[in-house]
Formats: sequence, C-alpha cells, structure tokens
Amino acid sequence: MRLVPKNLAAYQEHFLMDTRTVKQYVVERLGAFSSDAPLTVTEIGDGNINYIFRVMDQATQESLIIKQADVLLRSSGRPLDIDRNRIEAEILRLQNDLAPQFVPKVYHYDQKMYALTMEDISDYQNMRYELIKKKTFPDFSEEITEYLVRTVLFTSDLVLARKMKKLRVKEFINPEMCDISEDLVFTEPYNDYKQQNILTPGNERFVTENLYENEPLHVEVALLRNRFMNNAQSLIHGDLHTGSIFINPTGLKVIDPEFAFYGPAGYDIGNVLAHLYFPMVKNLFDPTFDASFHRWIKQTIGAVYDQVQEKLARYYNEAVTVSLYRNPTFKKTILREMMSDAAGYAGTEIIRRVVGDSKVKELSLIPCKQKVEAERVLLKLGIQLIINRAHITNGSQLIDAIDELEEQFALLRL
Repeated sequence: MRLVPKNLAAYQEHFLMDTRTVKQYVVERLGAFSSDAPLTVTEIGDGNINYIFRVMDQATQESLIIKQADVLLRSSGRPLDIDRNRIEAEILRLQNDLAPQFVPKVYHYDQKMYALTMEDISDYQNMRYELIKKKTFPDFSEEITEYLVRTVLFTSDLVLARKMKKLRVKEFINPEMCDISEDLVFTEPYNDYKQQNILTPGNERFVTENLYENEPLHVEVALLRNRFMNNAQSLIHGDLHTGSIFINPTGLKVIDPEFAFYGPAGYDIGNVLAHLYFPMVKNLFDPTFDASFHRWIKQTIGAVYDQVQEKLARYYNEAVTVSLYRNPTFKKTILREMMSDAAGYAGTEIIRRVVGDSKVKELSLIPCKQKVEAERVLLKLGIQLIINRAHITNGSQLIDAIDELEEQFALLRL
C-alpha cells in the first residue's frame, strides 16, 4: 500500500485515538484512503500495552493496521515510556531488510502520534491458539529458525561494523521494557518480593522448595539475568512467544517487538522453545490426547534447536569476515554459548509463565484436578533446562528430558 501523507499541520500533539478518530486519521493525515471511501475500523488489540485498529475499505478490500502507544499502560494504567512504539517501527523496518518474508511491512511511523501503520496480516492466525487447537505446521521449524538466525546473527558485531553496532545499541536502548523482563522473568519467580506471583492451590510447598529455597538454581538464574542485562550481543525481539507469531500453511509473521533491545542472542531462541512446551503439556493432560500432535511438537522442539545450531554455523561461515572471529575454536565457543543461553532462557520463560502473574492461555485450559501435576512437569522441565544448559548440545536431549518427565510423573492419558 502506498501512503501519501498530507495535512501535516494536523495531529501535531499525541492523543489516544478511538475507532472514529482513526478513521479520520488514515484519511486526513496518512492519505491512505479517499475521503468518501466506505471505511470500517475495528479495535482488535487484546494485549496489555498498546491499542491496535484494523482499517478496511469495504469497496476495494484494501486494509491496514494502526498500532498506537499511549503514555499509560493499557492494562494497569501505570505510566510507560511511549518511545517503545518508535523502537518497534524501527526494528520492523530493519527486519524487513534481514528477513522480509517473516515480518509485516511498515508503511509509516508517526512520531507525534506514536502511531505505527503497517501491513494487515489477517490472513495469518495467532499461533498460540492454533496450537491449542492441536494444528500442526510442518514448515514451522524451518521458517522460525531462518528468522531467528538471520535476525540475531546479522545484528551482532560478529557481522556488523563496530561503529554501526554501537549506534544501534544506542538507538534501541529500551530501559522500561527491559525492567519489566528483569523483574517478571529473572527476579519475582524466585523470591516473590513484590507478592505478585500467582500459585495454583496445592503447589505452594512445591514452589517454595524448588524455586524460592533452591540456592543452586538461584546462582544459575543470576548468571542468566546478568547476561540478559549486560550482554548487548544481538538486536532481539525480547518477547518472542507463540502469541507474537502469526501463521498459516504458507508461512509466518513475527509481530510485537516492542520489548526489543540489544541483548543475548539466545534469549529469543529460548523463548520460542519455551512456548512450544505449553501446548505439548496441555495436550498431555487433555481428555482428548492427540498422539500425532504430541509427536509433531516434540519433534519440532528438537528441530528448532538443531536447525538454529546448524544455520548459525552455516551463516557464520558466509557472513563473518573478521579474521580473529573466523578462528574455528572461537566460532565453536561463541555459538556454544548462544545455544547454552537458549536452553537456559527457555527454562526461565517456562518458570515465569507458571508462577508469575503473566500466565499463558494453555495452563488455564488444563482441568483443575490435573493442573497441579501439569505445572510441576513444566517447573521441573524449566529447572532442568537452566541447570543443565551447558550440557545440552542437540535437540534429542530436549526430547529425552520430556520423555523422562512423562515417566517420572506417570501421566495418565484419559
């Protein structure tokens, strides 16, 4: 879609738009549609942070998405840095250069209104809900690993010129969104210092013994937290779960990079892995257990790990030119660290979604009488991934860990 911005004197001060003012905005400010176009505007956002509108011309069926940030967090009303929307626009533009088939096109970013105008991807479905329905996507591991490797490797200074990398670190500094992750992912699940964790009745003692009083685990989480805060390695999405992936049989689109910043390359990889475990465990405890879906998702977890590792090594050889970095031992060491981080961050993401106050839909769908056991399966998996991360070298080990826990908890498939 080609926009012809006009009426530049209008919309010079931010205000929160609604369906009526969005309709005026796309005509008067963006020039996206004619003034007599039969437009429908629908508010489609279901997140906690921003406001999202779909605009469609009923005559031509042309459509676009407006995503606007406000100075207050949508869910709680607390103040939040509005610059997050600028960061999202810039990272989507950058990723359109690196992996254009996997992100929506950006048409316009309005620095006054903090409004991002982009491609409508309504032909794609939210992957979280598709997996809850036990749908399988044979090409998913191939596609998501292509996105992951291209975005984390080609934004690092293994490939980028040093000055460009430093300028990007500065451009994408995102302290408020990082602060959310530093608390919700790496702090509160292990001490509940804000008293915001939400525990399923019956699991209080299990959580206390395995999370709150587990000193060896605390050491490993502290190391991962420190790397998250200080290892400005790659430009990462920062919140890459299956709810941020829209998918159909032809491909996928990754959206919502508002948590983006320069952090450890393994973080996005680990988040993708983590959110494949939730529908897998939900299916295990489902009265209508689907054996073929279980096989596919276990294989996919292993394939994502293995394909990331293989593609990192291959693209490294093609793109890295610094002679010191091309040393085989250095290459092996740095890629091994990325994959170790990925396993560890998969563990921290699983744990925080089980005990923290930002839950995943899958857990709410597990029958109450089995939810305690299901959460224990996930917590044990998360702890193993963190503790054993340096010893995980291939995807089959991730699959073996799932099989072991199935046996340990003697899961009953009704």
